[in-house]
This record gives sequence, structure tokens and C-alpha cells, in this order.
Amino acid sequence: MKIAMICAVTVLSVTQLHGQAPVADYHQHLFSPEVAALIVPSTTESLGTPVRGISAADLITLLDAAVIKRALVLSVAYMWGSANRSVENEYEHVKAENDWTSRQVAEYPDRLRGFCSFNPLRPYAMTELERCVADPHLHRGIKLHFGNSDVDLDNPQNVADMRKVFRAANEHRMAIVVHMHTSISKHRKYGADEARVFLNELLPAASDVAVQIAHLAGAGGYDETTDSAMNVFTEALAKRDRRVRNVWFDVTTVVTPGIRSDIAQLVAKRIRQIGPGHVLYGSDAATGGNPPPREGWQAFRQLPLTEDEFRTIAGNIPPYMRW
Repeated sequence: MKIAMICAVTVLSVTQLHGQAPVADYHQHLFSPEVAALIVPSTTESLGTPVRGISAADLITLLDAAVIKRALVLSVAYMWGSANRSVENEYEHVKAENDWTSRQVAEYPDRLRGFCSFNPLRPYAMTELERCVADPHLHRGIKLHFGNSDVDLDNPQNVADMRKVFRAANEHRMAIVVHMHTSISKHRKYGADEARVFLNELLPAASDVAVQIAHLAGAGGYDETTDSAMNVFTEALAKRDRRVRNVWFDVTTVVTPGIRSDIAQLVAKRIRQIGPGHVLYGSDAATGGNPPPREGWQAFRQLPLTEDEFRTIAGNIPPYMRW
């Protein structure tokens, strides 16, 4: 009885302090020990501290602390195919990471849902997509990271390759979560022009499935290039463009604890233009400086939105997360 009372008080204090907790965190990652070692070698230099592995049990602990029931787990298998590194037996590592993620998600089937991932420009991309379709814990969707995979939206061949992946996902009724911001390290152009390519060339190929655009069309934070890309989507939404009828936007790492007031106002404006009913909360992996889900929600609530708008965002459930 005492334990139950303590838990009830904990839930109450979290919701009182930070408002209604989101029903789900729609942008989470697990890191196998192998991926953790890949990201930061044991001889850590620039970051100072190695990235630790993150298991499903670790994530559940973070969700419980935030009073969040569920999470969408996006495999980081695409990291093995990063355009910034060369790995022997790359595809074997990709398969192993997707399989590990599948097993982890399977430990909490009532709380976690998994999407597979891969570099969509690699020769094995379609093979891995088909393999994921057969996995009972990964078949609902794919995660694509344009920046990590160096998908250049100004490169016609890259766009053609992406159309094939989007079309295949559509045929298999797989939702798509996409980090559409192009590579920062390779200085790829990004903004309104690239967003129009995405709108005109890629979304029509996945017209029957939900597409979740990560980081409010950016890469974390909110700058002019991100806003110029978002403007393309808000204009399409205002015109009731059918190409964006199944599009959702997650706000993962867009709002930081020290966000400037003018940026907060701009982000709130864009959320209202999108419509809070198509905005999803996400916090990203709790490593590399990202706040855990509870603190991430607290930071997000700095935005000048109404309680009704926060409540709507907290309660949103896209089709691929309905149990």
C-alpha cells in the first residue's frame, strides 16, 4: 500500500510540475554495445566520455520517470552505413543492429514499437527493407536519416533512389520516419528548395502511409534553414495539399532549456500553422547532451502554447502507434 501511495505521489508531482505527460515519446533510439563503441572509440578524444549502450530496460526506466507509457524505437542500424565512415562487412552489421533492436523491443511489446533502418543509398537497401517486412517487431516502419546517409536532395540520382524506397515502404504499408535535413558535415545545401523536392518527388511515392518528419524538418534546434524548409510544408498545409495529408512532425530536440524568446515564438507559430493535432513529442536518445524524456518535455513546455495545445500534442497517437 505504501509503495502504491509513493508511486501515485510521484505521478502526481510529475504531471503537476510539467503538465499532462505525453502518451508516447515518438523519437527514441537504443544503442547496442557495438554501436556505442562505433560512435565513440575507447580512446575518446573530442567528446571526453564514451557513448554508452542503451537497452530497452534503460529506456523503460526513463519513460517511467516521465510517466510516459510508450515509445517509438528507431533503429540506429543506419549508423553502420554512415557516409562518414567505412566499415568492413557493413551490411552484416546493419542486419545485426536491426535484429538486436527487434529483440529488445520484443521484451516490452505493450510499450515499445520498433522501426528498422539502413542507409537508403546502399545497394542492400531494398534487401534490408524486405527483410524488415518479415520481422514481426520491425515491419511497421522504417527510419531514414538523410544527414547520416548523405542523401543529397539536389542530386537527381539520390532522389530517384529515394523514390524507390518510399514506394516500397508504401507498398508494404510501412510508415516512414525521416530526418530530412541533409548532411551538415558535408555542407549539403538545405532549405526551402530541398523541402520542395521532398514534397514534389518523395511524398507522392508514399501517399498511403504516414510520414513523420523529424526535428520539425531540421536537425535539432531551430534555425533559418529549418524554418525555410518548414515554410514549404506550412504553405502546403494551408492549401490543403493532399501530399501532406498523412504527414506528422516531431519536435525532437527543437526546444532546448535556454531557447531564445524569439525562436520560441517562431516555433510556436509553426506548430499552430501545422496544427497541434499533427505534432508529436520526442526526446531522442538520452545521450550526447540530449535531455531524458521527462526533462525534454519540461523544456518543450517553455513554448508560448496554450494548455489545450500542449494537451493535444501530449495525446496525439499516429496510426503506426495504435495498439
